[in-house]
Amino acid sequence: MSKAAQRQKIATGEGFIAALDQSGGSTPKALRLYGIPEDGYASEAEMFDLVHAMRSRIAQAPAFSGDKVLGAILFEMTMDREIGGKPAARFLWEERGVVPFLKVDKGLAEPAQGVRLMKPMPDLDALLERGVAAGIFGTKMRSVIDAADEAGIGAVVAQQFEVGRQILGHGLVPIIEPEVTISIPDKAEAEDILRAAIRAQLDALPQDQEVMLKLTLPESANLYESLVNHPRVLRVVALSGGYSRDEANARLARNRGVIASFSRALTEGLSAQQSDEAFNATLAASIDSIRSASMAG
Repeated sequence: MSKAAQRQKIATGEGFIAALDQSGGSTPKALRLYGIPEDGYASEAEMFDLVHAMRSRIAQAPAFSGDKVLGAILFEMTMDREIGGKPAARFLWEERGVVPFLKVDKGLAEPAQGVRLMKPMPDLDALLERGVAAGIFGTKMRSVIDAADEAGIGAVVAQQFEVGRQILGHGLVPIIEPEVTISIPDKAEAEDILRAAIRAQLDALPQDQEVMLKLTLPESANLYESLVNHPRVLRVVALSGGYSRDEANARLARNRGVIASFSRALTEGLSAQQSDEAFNATLAASIDSIRSASMAG
């Protein structure tokens, strides 16, 4: 796999990154929205089989190709499985031209200082080695900000970049994701604090290193433009964060240089009960709308 070709696609491609990385805690909700209730499976293993079938169906759909979908973020168990008869990461790149990323965090710690840091990741180096061997290009890890608390936000960003440096040491590109909860009353203030904290960490990175940023769509259009243009940033992507696809697309289109990395907003309207024709048409319309919003900014 050509790392240079993958980097070029992520840096300059006209499209977005699909988030197919629902993990243990978020899988039941993802399946419920897909038309499979919690009484539709009898074990965790069966649950993961069902969500893998959903992801495989998405990845093999005609519209899910590298001219519109630049990359896809995978859950660890997806990386370890096959899609279309090939290991998942290889299938994405070799068959669809989609750059594979891997979700590496182990979930969120208990709330403190208005934020939720990431849980410890003692096995991260081993996971990153497996990712490199599987053909993964980059990683993603998520923290959550629930208040405009300067100390809490500083701790989130410091942790993200500390782990990011560990990931860079394996030759992978980390997606730094400090999500701001969309429903908090001081969201705009939190975003101002977050931008300054990220900027300070970016300025401290060596010249030969670059990261990606995955950020909540901001209250002020183009708030993150200085981060989009920062020399240590490969690309800035946005999470949908609970906004409907229409609302997320509208907000995204107001932010220059930012592209989507949507999960729930991508799969909105898809159902296990749909015929392949209906499923593929619904997904194609979703992909086209998200790509258009990504290119509008």
